[in-house]
Amino acid sequence: MNTFDFAGKTVLVTGASMGIGEVFARELSRRGATLLLVARSEARLKALSEELGNAHVLTADLTAPGAAQRLFDAVTARGLEVDVLINNAGFGIHGRFGDLSLAEQREEIDLNVVALYELTHLFLPMIERRQGGVIQVCSVAGYQPIPYMAVYGATKAFVLSFSEALWAEYRPRGVRVLCLSPGATETAFFARSGPGADPGRKARPEDVVQLGLAAFIAGRASVVHGGANKLMTFASRFFGREFVAKAGERMTRPKAPALLPPATGAR
Repeated sequence: MNTFDFAGKTVLVTGASMGIGEVFARELSRRGATLLLVARSEARLKALSEELGNAHVLTADLTAPGAAQRLFDAVTARGLEVDVLINNAGFGIHGRFGDLSLAEQREEIDLNVVALYELTHLFLPMIERRQGGVIQVCSVAGYQPIPYMAVYGATKAFVLSFSEALWAEYRPRGVRVLCLSPGATETAFFARSGPGADPGRKARPEDVVQLGLAAFIAGRASVVHGGANKLMTFASRFFGREFVAKAGERMTRPKAPALLPPATGAR
């Protein structure tokens, strides 16, 4: 494929108010792109937009029914056309499947899968006309079953399969589709997922973004950030899925709450 220059392009970034999405916005602004910043936090988006100077703010809760269509309509109502869509918004929660609320796990599916699918479907005709592309921010969790984050892992497995299929389908038509899979990254992800999901050491979001943009420009279908993550996703192909799931269960099992010492009398 031909080389790709972000200068003068219009890029829509979901989940742009913090973490990987914010870093994408800053880096693409530096490269000369016009940005459409999407998130629920209007105040954070406005502050970022004012700082960057070449960005539009579009506040949206992408877990709400019909949110993707409303966002698409808002973009077209402004007379804007998108060259690159970055589906970055997403979250995960850690815990025993039956203990986690049905509503919150449904929100994971609505944001990580439904919104991503709908935005991709809505914007792809426009992106194809402009010979642009899509970056789907996935996770190494999409490469194997993730006990105690079963829904999150399943949503990311969808993103991986969906993105690689679209890459093959749209590549002959001049459209790039990249699945970017980071591991644990220094973002607010673990504040919502819970401490049980936090592995400790994390990557810098700046490094994830640089890798993603380089892979997108190169026309790759997917890329995994981090040497250990690449090894893990590669090695998992050689073990049965039952073995991988059982090993994952031992590593990610929620810790039992600490027991308080028995009372010894009044103070």
